[in-house]
Amino acid sequence: MSVTIIDMDTMEFQKDLDARGLNCPLPILKAKKALAEMESGQVLRIVATDTGSVRDFQAFAKQTGNALLAHTAENGEFTFWMQRK
Repeated sequence: MSVTIIDMDTMEFQKDLDARGLNCPLPILKAKKALAEMESGQVLRIVATDTGSVRDFQAFAKQTGNALLAHTAENGEFTFWMQRK
């Protein structure tokens, strides 16, 4: 089993989505719209405050085939990096 270490401060992304203050399902819907406007392989960074967003984005990645590269939680904010399939 290999482990990939990702430096969140230097991870590149092509588009940024601020979903702070939005509750389910809005962060997912906005991410879906943003990803649809991106090219395959590009990375979207999403910042959300909804406590259910971790579970939601994991399920969204499985359902859509877009890769959830990483996520962090700090000070009530959840940051996700999703790669367009």
